[in-house]
Amino acid sequence: MLILSPSILAADFKRLGEQIAETTQAGAEYIHLDVMDGMFVPQISFGMPVIETIRGCTDKVFDVHLMIEDPGRYIEAFAKAGADIITVHAEACTHLDRVIGQIKAAGKKAGVALNPATPLCALDYVLDGLDMVLIMTVNPGFGGQKLIPYCLQKVKDLRALCKKRGIQMDIQVDGGIKASNTKEVIEAGANVLVGGSAVFSGDVAENTKAFMDVFAQMNDL
Repeated sequence: MLILSPSILAADFKRLGEQIAETTQAGAEYIHLDVMDGMFVPQISFGMPVIETIRGCTDKVFDVHLMIEDPGRYIEAFAKAGADIITVHAEACTHLDRVIGQIKAAGKKAGVALNPATPLCALDYVLDGLDMVLIMTVNPGFGGQKLIPYCLQKVKDLRALCKKRGIQMDIQVDGGIKASNTKEVIEAGANVLVGGSAVFSGDVAENTKAFMDVFAQMNDL
């Protein structure tokens, strides 16, 4: 299933509830929530209070991406705030297996993100326990960056690895994703696409529809 996960980091926070509604009414199934701590990445974004507040705005899947140091400290809090999927960075976890276990124990789906330069072998021993892998297609921390081309080969390699090992799993991509490169990204093997400025800059409903139109074309192939 092809899924659009609009990142509210690029939204107009004065109209956040309204813009979330615009994306979901146009076909988005997930809402992507980028949590940044100013340590793992240079920027600071938002945390549990914002997630708790907007949880009442929609019943769509809350796809929480923790770009924070030592995320295991906060798994239970984000689960209680309303997360459905919790994705942590392999690079931020001293004990990755333990953190994945915490996410599962909280009753949530577990994802692991890899920065562009982090090899897939970082997941060798935990891949079977994951619901999703997020391949960062830019270096995290700032919106509006261009997709790093070699990351698409990484997506292809991951999809091939999952097939070889008989693993049914979502592959998410985040960074520089727009309607014009969506087909290429899907053909590489991704099925969950995060769109930030490509969704929230300009007409949100029309931008979302542009992604959904590509999804429909790909589903017809």
